[in-house]
Amino acid sequence: MPNPVSTETLIDLLRHGQPVGGRRYRGQIDDPLSEKGWAQMRAAVKYNSDWDVIYASPLRRCADFARELSGSLALPVEIDARLMEIGFGAWEGKTADELRSGDPGCVERFWLDPVTHRPEGAEAINDFRLRVEAACRDILAAHPGKRVLVVGHAGITRMMICLALGCPPEHMFRIQVENAGITRLRFRNVGANLLPVLVSHGQPLAAP
Repeated sequence: MPNPVSTETLIDLLRHGQPVGGRRYRGQIDDPLSEKGWAQMRAAVKYNSDWDVIYASPLRRCADFARELSGSLALPVEIDARLMEIGFGAWEGKTADELRSGDPGCVERFWLDPVTHRPEGAEAINDFRLRVEAACRDILAAHPGKRVLVVGHAGITRMMICLALGCPPEHMFRIQVENAGITRLRFRNVGANLLPVLVSHGQPLAAP
């Protein structure tokens, strides 16, 4: 993880709400939010307005809401391609049931070992780790001591948790992330070292 330049920086990770088309391995398909998805995200941030900056994936299910929120809160928004969801290759656009119908057990094998059982054409876990880690490093360097909101995907939240806790990246799919779920990470200086802490996961931020 990156070297800190401040005593404490908070990063809130907000997963997008439900997209049009419902639950499926969407990956980098650029579906917009459904009406339900918009409602989920607006509810998730209802009692919070004290971020200093917003970052977002360029995919519409994240970027559209991030731009709306930045306008309502008068905050800068940065669209960063490194925050895009992991690519699922041949699985993109398909539901788990559709995948199992052609290859029973394929989804479970992938969850257990996404390195060996990576879908055809999917992004490698280590490549995904490197781009997420680089994005995190640059966010921390650019906004020391600030509170940052990242509007992203389940994969971004999973990998950020793995990086913060030192978990093997190939275990990222063992972390459940709900639509419009919020995860908070705190990065604090401890001497010359950076201490990342998972403060909360999947919980709405409390009302004031």
